[in-house]
Amino acid sequence: MIREDELTSGPRLTPRLDVAAVGSASQLAGMRAEWNSLLDASNAGPFNAWEWLYPWCRRIAPEVRPLVLTARDRLGTLVGLLPLGLEHRWVNGMRVRRLGFLGETHVGSDYLDVVARKGREAEVARAFFNVLQGLRDEWDVLDLTDLREGSTTLGVAREVFGDVRVSERYVCPYETLVPGEPFDAFLKRTGRRDNYLRRRKWLEKQDGYRIERTDAPGQLAGPMTDFFRLHALRWSSDGGSQGIKGAGVEAFHRDATQWLAERGRLRMYTMKVGGQAVASVYGILHGQTFVYFQSGYDPAWRNRSVGLVLVGETFKDAIEMGLTEYDFLRGTETYKADWVTKQRQTVSLRAHGAGFAGEWYTRSEEWARQTRNAVKGVLSDELVEKVRRFRRRKAAVD
Repeated sequence: MIREDELTSGPRLTPRLDVAAVGSASQLAGMRAEWNSLLDASNAGPFNAWEWLYPWCRRIAPEVRPLVLTARDRLGTLVGLLPLGLEHRWVNGMRVRRLGFLGETHVGSDYLDVVARKGREAEVARAFFNVLQGLRDEWDVLDLTDLREGSTTLGVAREVFGDVRVSERYVCPYETLVPGEPFDAFLKRTGRRDNYLRRRKWLEKQDGYRIERTDAPGQLAGPMTDFFRLHALRWSSDGGSQGIKGAGVEAFHRDATQWLAERGRLRMYTMKVGGQAVASVYGILHGQTFVYFQSGYDPAWRNRSVGLVLVGETFKDAIEMGLTEYDFLRGTETYKADWVTKQRQTVSLRAHGAGFAGEWYTRSEEWARQTRNAVKGVLSDELVEKVRRFRRRKAAVD
């Protein structure tokens, strides 16, 4: 088992940095202020925030032991974090010790990565990976999922570990916003201007129409309840949501939104007509970027395009705030292409430890994938859909 004292005294090929580890949820709980200070001084993405990863440990994966590597300079200042978790999996009779990012499952965390002060990304990643390389007998698989395709971490991992496997994950549509550009000028560049304006005009004539924006920590209970209801309604005909599955995931989001709001990073949008919530968007502010995380709407209002109008309002708000990017995150749904023109890719990286268990784990995954594909090839479409829905329900976190 990897011990914290091993990491503290492990090999350091970057002598200016002292690498240690935080190995419990209680220690992680006390890192918020220092973690936030580092994140604000980095280029790391929104889901590397303490407000996201700490509730993930509490609500989603309490069985995963946090193993957060820290890098400090000679003055003791935190300059880097690698938020990992250690878990043990049994794969076809063999125990596998797997290291992976905190936040990697159930909550849609794109752009996970090493968190380092700007300009020190390669130095910090190298220090972390050199330590892990020196402890390669103590782990079997290192999985770093949903890295941004151009991340410095990828090149450093190849340099230190040698043979690593990199695979594509998700396409994330986004748009660059032009500072000072009026919202109407932006609309002219999209494929939805006329429909958006026509639908908004009709909605504005309805009794009790309004859009509420909530960003205060003490005012989230109602908007979050509306969001969960509308999100579930939106996906009910498809066998349930892939993004928010189970009471445990809802509890995670209630915690995360509260803490994000305390940091001024949350934007919850709720459209109401006649006093009834009909659409909702869950957004996150990160630097100069508006992050569209999730949404929901009442299918009874689908023909009135309430989702379209509310998304348009989030773009309008982002432009008026002077933000420079709008990120839809993973997924290439058609409605996203109507609003944005750019895409970026996320990838996953895997390195194996010194023993055979890591190779066994990868081979077992490949065999399982081949078996699933073969079975799907002989099943009817109806049965494949039933299996898909069953697996979605089984994946829920209670």
